[in-house]
Amino acid sequence: MGKVDSVLIEAKDWKVIPLENLIAHFQGSSTKLMATASSPEEAKLFFETLEVGVSGVAIEPSSPSKLNGFHVIHSDHMPRVDLTKAVVSRIAPAGVGDRVCLDTCSLLKVGEGMLVGSQSACLFLVSSESLESEYVASRPFRVNAGAVHAYALMPTGKTRYLSEIKSGDEVLAIDSEGKCRTVVIGRSKIERRPLLLLEAKAGERNFTTILQNAETIRLTRPNGEAASIVSLKPGDEVLVALEAGARHFGHKIQESIVEK
Repeated sequence: MGKVDSVLIEAKDWKVIPLENLIAHFQGSSTKLMATASSPEEAKLFFETLEVGVSGVAIEPSSPSKLNGFHVIHSDHMPRVDLTKAVVSRIAPAGVGDRVCLDTCSLLKVGEGMLVGSQSACLFLVSSESLESEYVASRPFRVNAGAVHAYALMPTGKTRYLSEIKSGDEVLAIDSEGKCRTVVIGRSKIERRPLLLLEAKAGERNFTTILQNAETIRLTRPNGEAASIVSLKPGDEVLVALEAGARHFGHKIQESIVEK
């Protein structure tokens, strides 16, 4: 350490604690700590160990066909999502249905949440339950995301139905400035609850999402504030992400499509 530009470490039987010790030891020095990885899962672990991770990995796949799997998503280098304003045009009761509550393994900031919507062309920034209210204590790990049919944007850029997300899955957390990070789902709860239909206009089109009818369910205003769905009214602005085209099994494609 301090005598060379970088050190590449390799071990046949990796243990996390020894790697943590090495990362802590090399941190702040002029020498970069690198590690060899034989699988994408191993590489991802090395980048995340002790939060800061190693400076890089040298990959040793078992065959050339395994190279594609080393597309490691690193939260520090995730591109921002472009967010824009949509104007609320209607809020109406939508009966009772199954909604998905996503509890993550991370503490989410106020205004940070997930992009969710009934049409893939417009996803609403649904805030986490990081704010306390007079009714319940804050649950900063939770996003009460919406009805089971809704799309949610994933770290891969694909969408998934909320009903598909389960414990151990990685999802995309995003704040009001469009900054993204990957968080892990600890628990997904599907329960029958009263619902509200939220309709908003962006450009010349109207888009919708369906959320639970409760004071703790919030969308995000353009100034970053979280606004309860029960307090929103026509004319209010909320943040959304717009995209052209359509989705096929979550993949973005170019086709003619009408979603209402």
